[in-house]
Amino acid sequence: MNNIVITGFSGTGKSQVAIQVAKRLNRNVIDTDVEVVMLARKPIAEIFKQDGESKFRELEHRAIETACQQEHTVIAIGGGAIVDPQNYELLTRNGWIVCLEAQPKTIYERLFQESNYGAKFEIRPLLTDKNPLDSIKQLKSSRQFHYANVDWTIHTDNLSVNEVAEEVIRAWVLLWSSHNEMGKPGDGIDKDLACAVKTATRSYPVFVGYSLLDKLGEKMKQANLSGTAIIVSDENVFSFYGGKIEGTLKDAGFEVKSYVVPPGETSKSMECANEIYDFLVEQRIERNNVIVALGGGVVGDLAGFIAATFLRGIPWVQVPTSLIAMVDASIGGKVGVNHPQGKNLIGAFYQPNLVLADCQTLATLPQRELTSGWAEVIKHGLILDKGYFEFLESNVERVKLEPNMLTKAIARSAAIKAAIVSEDEKERGKRTLLNYGHTIAHGLEAATQYGHFLHGEAVAIGMMGAARLSQTIGLLSPDQVMRQQSLLQSFGLPTSLKAMRSNFELNLTEVTQAMELDKKMLDKTIRWVLLQDIGKAVIRSDVRQQDVLAVLQDLMDM
Repeated sequence: MNNIVITGFSGTGKSQVAIQVAKRLNRNVIDTDVEVVMLARKPIAEIFKQDGESKFRELEHRAIETACQQEHTVIAIGGGAIVDPQNYELLTRNGWIVCLEAQPKTIYERLFQESNYGAKFEIRPLLTDKNPLDSIKQLKSSRQFHYANVDWTIHTDNLSVNEVAEEVIRAWVLLWSSHNEMGKPGDGIDKDLACAVKTATRSYPVFVGYSLLDKLGEKMKQANLSGTAIIVSDENVFSFYGGKIEGTLKDAGFEVKSYVVPPGETSKSMECANEIYDFLVEQRIERNNVIVALGGGVVGDLAGFIAATFLRGIPWVQVPTSLIAMVDASIGGKVGVNHPQGKNLIGAFYQPNLVLADCQTLATLPQRELTSGWAEVIKHGLILDKGYFEFLESNVERVKLEPNMLTKAIARSAAIKAAIVSEDEKERGKRTLLNYGHTIAHGLEAATQYGHFLHGEAVAIGMMGAARLSQTIGLLSPDQVMRQQSLLQSFGLPTSLKAMRSNFELNLTEVTQAMELDKKMLDKTIRWVLLQDIGKAVIRSDVRQQDVLAVLQDLMDM
C-alpha cells in the first residue's frame, strides 16, 4: 500500500507530475494511458473511434490491475478511471491517491491554447466538439464527486509542474509515509494518525478520532514518555475529563499530579504561570517528567509556556478539547501568555511531543465555543486549500452532525496546519499566512481586555475585514468576499461588529493601537495577510491606514 496514485481531469498535468515525483523519490513510474496504447497497439483516439469507449475502459482496467501489482511506484491514471468502482477499489487498496485540480478555464487554456506546462496535451475524444469549454465543465462536474473522494487534493491553476510535484511529495511525507514511522507494530498503520509535524527541533504525531482519551497513556508510552505526568487543565474541562485522564495515565504507569486553573483568557498570564512554577517546585518535578495540557487554546498556550521555560524545557503533550485548539492552537508549538497591552507578547516556539484530539470531547463544549472554532477551520481553506473550502461549502450540516465527517474535517485542517509548521517552524515565511484575520482580531481582543470576544469570533470578524481590504486594493472580487461571508455565517460566526456590540462600546483608536503592537509588525509596519483568491493568501505591507480605518468603520456599521 505504498504506491502514489495521481488522478485528475485532462490538462491538470498528471503524467508530467508523476514523472517528476518518481524522479525525486527514486521510484518507478507507470502511466496507464501509455500502457493502454501499448496493449491496443494504437493511439487512444483510434481506440475510441474504432472500438468505442467501452473497449478503452476495459483496457484501462487491465492496465490499472497490472500497475497495482507493483510496489513503490508512482501511477498516473486517466481522468475517468477513478469513476469505475472496481478501479477505485484497486487503487485505494494499493495506494495513496492525490487528485490534481484546476478550473475549467485553466484546463481549456492548457488543452486548446499554448500550454504553460511546457508540453502539448493530447485532446481527448470526449472533448472534441464545437464547444470544448462547455464539455469540460459538464464532464468535470459529472466526475467531481469521485475526484473529491481521494486522500489529498492539489490545485494546479497557479503552479508549475515542479511546484505541483513538490506539493505531492510534501503531502505524501506528512500524511502517508508518517504512518509507517509512527504506526502500530504488525500492520504499519495507526488509524488514529491524522498527520505528523516534522521540524528542525522535533517531529511528532497528531492523532484525531473518537474515544482517544482512553489511549492517551498508551500513545505517550509509544512516544517514549515516562515518569510523572502533570496535568494542567481548567476547572470546566477537568470536571469532565480530569478523572479519566488521571486513570488512563496511571494505568500506563505514570505517576500523576494535577493543577487546575480558572477558565478563560485571564488565566493566560504571568501571575498564573508563577503559581504553576511554585507548584512544580513543590512537587519536585524533573526534566524527564511530562506536562499534559488538557483543555482549549488558553490551557495549551499556558501549559506549553510552562513546559518551555521550567527547568529550561521539559516534555509536554497537547490534549485539545476545543475545536479551535484541535485544528490550530495545539499544532505548531506556539506557546505563551498575554501582556496587558497585547495578546501572546510573551512566549516561545516549543513543540509538543504529541497531540491527541478526541472529537468526542466536543460534545461537552458550549455551543458558542464550538461555533467559534469553525473560524480557524474555514481560515485554512481560505488561505491555502480551495478544495477544502469547497468541501466545507458543500457539507456544512454534515460536518456539524456526522462524526465521520467531523473527524475528516478536523484531520484535514490539522494536516494543513502541520504542513505549514513543518515548512516554517518559527514564522519567518509561509507560516505568517496562518495569521489571516488575526491582526484585526487581536486588536479587537486587546481593546476589550480579552473579555468580550471569543477568539474565533474575533478571527471571523477579522477575516471579513481582511477580505474587504483585499477587495479595496484590487486583489479579491466582491463575489469571493461574499462566498467567505456566506460560509462564515453558515457556521454561525459573526461577520461584523454590529451584532457583537449590544453590551459594550468599542473605541477604534484603541483597536488600531493594539494592532500596531501585534507580533506581525515588521519595521513598524503591519504585514497584512490578504487574499488574492480563495485558497491563495499573500502578505502585503503597503496597505494604507485610511483604508484600514474605512474597513473597521464598515465592520462597525454593518
